[in-house]
Amino acid sequence: MLRRSLRFSKPRLRSLRRERNDGDHSSIGLATNQTLDPASEKYRWLDQGKVIGSNVTDDWNAIDPNLVLDENNQPWLAFGSFWSGIKLRKLDHATGKLSSQDQTLYSLASRPGVSGAIEAPYIIRKNGYYYLFVSFDFCCRGKDSTYNVRVGRSRRLTGPYVDRSGKPMMEGGGTLVVAGSGRWAGTGHCAVLQEKNRDWLVYHAYDTEWHGVATLRISALRWDSEGWPVSFSPSFSPVPGARP
Repeated sequence: MLRRSLRFSKPRLRSLRRERNDGDHSSIGLATNQTLDPASEKYRWLDQGKVIGSNVTDDWNAIDPNLVLDENNQPWLAFGSFWSGIKLRKLDHATGKLSSQDQTLYSLASRPGVSGAIEAPYIIRKNGYYYLFVSFDFCCRGKDSTYNVRVGRSRRLTGPYVDRSGKPMMEGGGTLVVAGSGRWAGTGHCAVLQEKNRDWLVYHAYDTEWHGVATLRISALRWDSEGWPVSFSPSFSPVPGARP
């Protein structure tokens, strides 16, 4: 299991996307639960099976899932890692599986000619735009990781997404949100927590002063006068035992 996406989707029902990846075959699955309280007698994750999968003949990779709700509260699944980039499929609201009404595989972002190093999509809706956050370059190399978070936006969930300069994300565009510097290397694989009066950017980085250990980081996410996100330095690392 490489990445999970958790969301409250029905009264007392929460869903979890998870994935398996053996190199040539990847899949994203669905598990459901009636509660997140482990003390409850109703606490039990139920495996609902595969949502989508890719194999060696595909030019896209079914990992790094992100469950997105559009303006009509309809669910979509964003996903993708390297190869031809970030993809999107509509889901069935009742089952959480792929929609039979819209079977289009939408392409949202890619990095042609740059080793395809793009993954980990996370989409939010704010002020009339959909914002697509992705990670460029490479994780999982400790202090030598080069991960960085980029963003583009679109009026439609299905795109096209462009960065601040107007460059399409399908052509390698992406405005920098946060990159490694100083103690923290390889900042990426983000999520965005939206609260009523503020937003937070959640991601991991590698601590160059502590053996390159991957560490969860949270920073305030502000929005400038043109509606683009700006990440401020984290005030804490919310991991038990983590160094500040």
